[in-house]
Amino acid sequence: MSDAERLAEIRADCRRLSADIVKVYAEIGAMAATAESCTGGLIAGAITDISGSSSVFDRGFVTYSNEAKQDILGVRPETLATFGAVSAQIATEMVLGARRRSRAGFAVSVTGVAGPGGGSVEKPVGLVWMGLSGPGDLTSAVELRWDPAWSRDMIRAATVRAALEALLGRATMM
Repeated sequence: MSDAERLAEIRADCRRLSADIVKVYAEIGAMAATAESCTGGLIAGAITDISGSSSVFDRGFVTYSNEAKQDILGVRPETLATFGAVSAQIATEMVLGARRRSRAGFAVSVTGVAGPGGGSVEKPVGLVWMGLSGPGDLTSAVELRWDPAWSRDMIRAATVRAALEALLGRATMM
Protein backbone atom coordinates (compact mmCIF):
# COMPACT_ATOMS: atom_id res chain seq x y z
CA MET A 1 0.00 0.00 0.00
CA SER A 2 1.38 3.41 -0.93
CA ASP A 3 1.65 6.25 1.57
CA ALA A 4 -1.11 8.11 -0.26
CA GLU A 5 -3.40 5.07 -0.05
CA ARG A 6 -2.56 4.57 3.64
CA LEU A 7 -3.27 8.24 4.35
CA ALA A 8 -6.60 8.05 2.48
CA GLU A 9 -7.53 4.95 4.51
CA ILE A 10 -6.70 6.68 7.81
CA ARG A 11 -8.73 9.73 6.83
CA ALA A 12 -11.70 7.50 5.93
CA ASP A 13 -11.37 5.83 9.33
CA CYS A 14 -11.41 9.29 10.95
CA ARG A 15 -14.62 10.21 9.16
CA ARG A 16 -16.30 6.96 10.28
CA LEU A 17 -15.05 7.32 13.85
CA SER A 18 -16.23 10.94 14.00
CA ALA A 19 -19.70 9.92 12.81
CA ASP A 20 -19.75 7.19 15.46
CA ILE A 21 -18.72 9.70 18.14
CA VAL A 22 -21.54 12.05 17.17
CA LYS A 23 -24.04 9.18 17.26
CA VAL A 24 -22.86 7.61 20.54
CA TYR A 25 -22.34 10.88 22.38
CA ALA A 26 -25.82 12.05 21.32
CA GLU A 27 -27.30 8.78 22.60
CA ILE A 28 -25.64 9.12 26.02
CA GLY A 29 -26.06 12.90 26.23
CA ALA A 30 -22.33 13.60 26.44
CA MET A 31 -20.08 16.42 25.29
CA ALA A 32 -16.44 16.25 24.15
CA ALA A 33 -13.57 18.73 24.08
CA THR A 34 -10.09 18.57 22.60
CA ALA A 35 -6.73 20.05 23.59
CA GLU A 36 -4.32 19.82 20.67
CA SER A 37 -0.73 20.68 20.05
CA CYS A 38 0.87 18.59 17.29
CA THR A 39 -2.42 18.09 15.43
CA GLY A 40 -3.25 21.79 15.38
CA GLY A 41 -7.04 21.36 15.58
CA LEU A 42 -7.42 18.37 13.26
CA ILE A 43 -9.22 16.28 15.90
CA ALA A 44 -11.80 19.01 16.49
CA GLY A 45 -12.05 19.49 12.73
CA ALA A 46 -12.73 15.80 12.15
CA ILE A 47 -15.56 15.76 14.68
CA THR A 48 -17.11 19.03 13.52
CA ASP A 49 -17.08 17.85 9.90
CA ILE A 50 -20.04 15.66 10.89
CA SER A 51 -23.55 17.06 10.79
CA GLY A 52 -25.04 17.15 14.28
CA SER A 53 -21.70 17.55 16.00
CA SER A 54 -22.80 20.81 17.64
CA SER A 55 -24.88 18.77 20.08
CA VAL A 56 -21.87 16.74 21.28
CA PHE A 57 -18.77 18.87 20.73
CA ASP A 58 -18.26 21.75 23.15
CA ARG A 59 -14.92 23.23 22.13
CA GLY A 60 -11.39 22.63 20.97
CA PHE A 61 -8.22 24.23 22.29
CA VAL A 62 -5.26 24.55 19.93
CA THR A 63 -2.29 25.19 22.18
CA TYR A 64 0.75 24.85 19.96
CA SER A 65 3.16 26.95 22.03
CA ASN A 66 4.13 26.37 25.64
CA GLU A 67 2.70 29.79 26.48
CA ALA A 68 -0.66 28.82 25.00
CA LYS A 69 -0.67 25.60 27.01
CA GLN A 70 -0.13 27.65 30.17
CA ASP A 71 -2.48 30.56 29.34
CA ILE A 72 -5.38 28.61 27.89
CA LEU A 73 -5.24 25.22 29.65
CA GLY A 74 -3.47 26.05 32.90
CA VAL A 75 -0.46 23.84 32.26
CA ARG A 76 2.06 24.62 34.99
CA PRO A 77 5.39 26.20 33.97
CA GLU A 78 7.24 23.91 36.38
CA THR A 79 5.77 20.83 34.66
CA LEU A 80 6.95 22.13 31.30
CA ALA A 81 10.40 22.91 32.70
CA THR A 82 10.74 19.50 34.33
CA PHE A 83 9.27 17.18 31.69
CA GLY A 84 9.07 19.18 28.45
CA ALA A 85 6.05 19.75 26.24
CA VAL A 86 6.07 16.20 24.85
CA SER A 87 5.39 14.16 27.96
CA ALA A 88 2.73 12.20 29.80
CA GLN A 89 2.58 14.93 32.43
CA ILE A 90 1.81 17.67 29.89
CA ALA A 91 -0.76 15.52 28.06
CA THR A 92 -2.44 14.96 31.44
CA GLU A 93 -2.43 18.63 32.41
CA MET A 94 -3.72 19.56 28.95
CA VAL A 95 -6.65 17.14 29.07
CA LEU A 96 -7.58 18.16 32.61
CA GLY A 97 -7.41 21.82 31.57
CA ALA A 98 -9.74 21.10 28.66
CA ARG A 99 -12.23 19.43 31.02
CA ARG A 100 -12.06 22.29 33.54
CA ARG A 101 -12.45 24.98 30.90
CA SER A 102 -15.36 23.40 29.04
CA ARG A 103 -18.74 21.78 29.57
CA ALA A 104 -17.39 18.48 28.27
CA GLY A 105 -17.58 15.23 30.20
CA PHE A 106 -14.94 13.71 27.93
CA ALA A 107 -11.73 15.24 26.63
CA VAL A 108 -8.66 14.17 24.71
CA SER A 109 -5.28 15.90 24.40
CA VAL A 110 -2.28 15.33 22.16
CA THR A 111 1.26 16.66 22.28
CA GLY A 112 4.10 15.28 20.20
CA VAL A 113 6.74 15.54 17.51
CA ALA A 114 5.13 15.30 14.06
CA GLY A 115 8.36 16.03 12.16
CA PRO A 116 10.04 15.95 9.90
CA GLY A 117 12.38 17.93 12.18
CA GLY A 118 12.31 18.72 15.86
CA GLY A 119 12.99 15.27 17.21
CA SER A 120 15.74 14.18 19.59
CA VAL A 121 17.09 10.91 20.92
CA GLU A 122 14.79 11.18 23.96
CA LYS A 123 11.82 12.50 22.00
CA PRO A 124 12.06 11.29 18.40
CA VAL A 125 9.86 12.21 15.47
CA GLY A 126 6.70 10.13 15.78
CA LEU A 127 6.47 10.30 19.58
CA VAL A 128 3.05 11.52 20.72
CA TRP A 129 1.51 11.58 24.19
CA MET A 130 -2.27 11.42 24.35
CA GLY A 131 -4.30 12.31 27.42
CA LEU A 132 -7.84 11.06 27.92
CA SER A 133 -10.30 12.12 30.60
CA GLY A 134 -13.87 11.12 31.26
CA PRO A 135 -16.58 11.19 33.90
CA GLY A 136 -15.46 10.52 37.41
CA ASP A 137 -12.14 12.21 36.63
CA LEU A 138 -10.76 9.00 35.19
CA THR A 139 -7.70 10.30 33.40
CA SER A 140 -4.86 8.53 31.64
CA ALA A 141 -1.93 9.28 29.37
CA VAL A 142 -0.87 6.94 26.59
CA GLU A 143 2.38 6.96 24.63
CA LEU A 144 2.02 6.59 20.87
CA ARG A 145 5.04 5.84 18.69
CA TRP A 146 4.59 6.28 14.97
CA ASP A 147 7.15 5.34 12.33
CA PRO A 148 9.66 8.23 12.20
CA ALA A 149 9.97 7.69 8.46
CA TRP A 150 6.31 8.61 8.00
CA SER A 151 5.42 12.02 6.64
CA ARG A 152 4.17 14.78 8.92
CA ASP A 153 0.69 14.32 7.38
CA MET A 154 0.74 10.59 8.16
CA ILE A 155 1.86 11.09 11.79
CA ARG A 156 -0.79 13.73 12.37
CA ALA A 157 -3.54 11.67 10.68
CA ALA A 158 -2.63 8.56 12.70
CA THR A 159 -2.73 10.66 15.87
CA VAL A 160 -6.17 12.01 14.99
CA ARG A 161 -7.42 8.46 14.41
CA ALA A 162 -6.00 7.29 17.76
CA ALA A 163 -7.62 10.23 19.58
CA LEU A 164 -11.00 9.58 17.95
CA GLU A 165 -10.75 5.88 18.81
CA ALA A 166 -9.98 6.82 22.42
CA LEU A 167 -12.92 9.23 22.67
CA LEU A 168 -15.27 6.64 21.20
CA GLY A 169 -13.91 3.81 23.32
CA ARG A 170 -14.20 5.79 26.55
CA ALA A 171 -17.81 6.73 25.81
CA THR A 172 -18.82 3.16 25.00
CA MET A 173 -17.54 2.08 28.44
CA MET A 174 -20.35 4.11 30.03
